[in-house]
Amino acid sequence: MNSSSGRPSSLGWRKLRLAALLLLVAGIVGIGAGTGSATTTANPPTNTGLPTISGTAQVGHTLTAANGQWKGNVNSFSYQWLRCGPEGRHCANINGANAKTYAVSAADAGNRLRVQVTATNSDGSGKATSEPTAVVQTAGAAPTNTAKATISGTASVGSTLTVNKGTWTGSQPISYAYQWQRCDTSGNNCSDISGATGTSYNVVPADVGHTLRVTETAHNSKGTNSVSSSTTAVVTPAKGGAISVTEVNPPERLIVDRVSFSPSPLGSRRPLTARFHVSDTRGFSVQGALVYALGLPYGWVSNAAEQPTDSTGWATITFNPTAKLPLRHGTQLVVFVRARKPGDNLLAGVSTRRLVQARIR
Repeated sequence: MNSSSGRPSSLGWRKLRLAALLLLVAGIVGIGAGTGSATTTANPPTNTGLPTISGTAQVGHTLTAANGQWKGNVNSFSYQWLRCGPEGRHCANINGANAKTYAVSAADAGNRLRVQVTATNSDGSGKATSEPTAVVQTAGAAPTNTAKATISGTASVGSTLTVNKGTWTGSQPISYAYQWQRCDTSGNNCSDISGATGTSYNVVPADVGHTLRVTETAHNSKGTNSVSSSTTAVVTPAKGGAISVTEVNPPERLIVDRVSFSPSPLGSRRPLTARFHVSDTRGFSVQGALVYALGLPYGWVSNAAEQPTDSTGWATITFNPTAKLPLRHGTQLVVFVRARKPGDNLLAGVSTRRLVQARIR
């Protein structure tokens, strides 16, 4: 610096310019370094597949959460179970329900449940919530049959049948009700028997030719279920008895299956008593069938009126021989016999016809 003028020398000016240049360069380098350190970015977990819930939505059962799918490194998962309305909306945290599993409680009945999963790493956290479960059902179950009811007793008119209760599972207590039914011979086309709702049933004449079964209905607070037993054998008349002819309907038919004459052989012109037994094609004796008999050739005996079969299935008709009846050894009186149901056409319905012979000595 020139002390006489107060201005720096040329050397001083050069030093000042160099110092300013160094300061400028240092500032530029510092700015660049600061910009480079600001480019670092965070990478928290991102959900790519929702969490799911396995298990039965019923009080007393346990549900388990599956984490779902996540993008990015995950260090840990945490859980929060939610109770939602019946539509799966309006959800709220369940206090203390922060584990991977959840025991369904009575407070959940009638609602749906979700689980919220939180995935965490060093850069932060991500959350995702599952779809709702089905509506939570209360504990217990409706009755379920594991063995059908059975019937004991003889399927015969006058006998008593008894139901043996089936085996059922479900919430207790379980109550039981019964309905007896009349079915066809194959056990199909069953219909309820009016008033037959007890654990036993007295077999009546209307059951003859049918099979019987009982329907057992079990009921508890969770629901009702009904199961029918197997059918009985075909119901038969009481021992030595007969069914009413009104119980014989097509395709069944009447049969004149037994015949007797007294006296036999006929050796004089005294009255000839003929007895005809009528059954149906199922083998049941038939009461109330109308039996008509005609002696042939015409004029050998007088004809008698139609006679009904009795409670054992027999009809009795008496013939009075005329003077035209030959009393020769080896002669046969031929008898035409017809059995029919009252009201049926003579040649239709369930009627039957046959020819029999009475020997003459």
